[in-house]
Amino acid sequence: MRFNPKARLDTSRVRDGGGGGASGGPMRIPLPGGTKAGGGIGAVLIVILFLILQQCAGGGLPSPGGGTSSGTDTSRMQDTERYDNCKTGDDANTDVDCARVAVENSLVDYWADTLPSQSDTQFSPASMTTFSGAVPTGCGQASSQVGPFYCPPDQGIYLDTTFFADVLEGQLGGQGGDFVEPYVLAHEYGHHVQNLMGTMGRVRTQQGADSDAVRLELQADCYAGMWTAHAEDSELITLDPADIEEALDSAKAVGDDRIQQKSGQGVDPEGWTHGSSEQRMAWFTRGYEEGSLEACDTFSASDL
Repeated sequence: MRFNPKARLDTSRVRDGGGGGASGGPMRIPLPGGTKAGGGIGAVLIVILFLILQQCAGGGLPSPGGGTSSGTDTSRMQDTERYDNCKTGDDANTDVDCARVAVENSLVDYWADTLPSQSDTQFSPASMTTFSGAVPTGCGQASSQVGPFYCPPDQGIYLDTTFFADVLEGQLGGQGGDFVEPYVLAHEYGHHVQNLMGTMGRVRTQQGADSDAVRLELQADCYAGMWTAHAEDSELITLDPADIEEALDSAKAVGDDRIQQKSGQGVDPEGWTHGSSEQRMAWFTRGYEEGSLEACDTFSASDL
């Protein structure tokens, strides 16, 4: 993956919250079994659904003292100025932080054009926040253990960037590469698109191979594939076949069946929330090849 060195980068929607300590608040959601892989990546698998259900119910996250919290005020979050030196595509070619900004810019450009042209929904961009330790969000306090996630109430994407090496490559055995993070960011941006379109309100069943939760996640993978095809032909980003393979490998690594195996559990489709490795790769590929919101309608699909 390379960036047009003359492109100008917009950092206005990307910030870094720095380190927030080890507290994870109510968003630590480990899988049964207590293994490192199960506890860490388990939260990645179900935190989106957890946030969606809270949002659809009109409530907030449980607060430590009982009752509910409507979210955390993020307006006073510190910004470490981590991205201040990201000015051009040339910066993105030499700095992974600036590459993150360039990917965000590309996602915004793509969906600002695609969403209103293929639906009746107007686009507004998501914010993107990196952090370490813990971070306040509109969904409550979040820890690094939840992995990258999207928070519907504040329309923000949050990620601890150590996730990619520590969890996706280290614990789950993904092959890594410079397109792994763009795939994950594109998936999370897919959740933002779903939020704008009202798709999250269609989630009624929370677990199982044919559940609404799985359909929601596979659709986000499909949307990631749509953006990837655009990025491949855009003026900002140049991709090669290895980048597509890295995206597919990442989709495979975070399949529910793969994670259940890695965490020492038997494969149980009744516990799935995101879909199998095969399903995740298939829906990413469908979005990449067909490039339309209609093609990504997992909720109408009879066979996932």
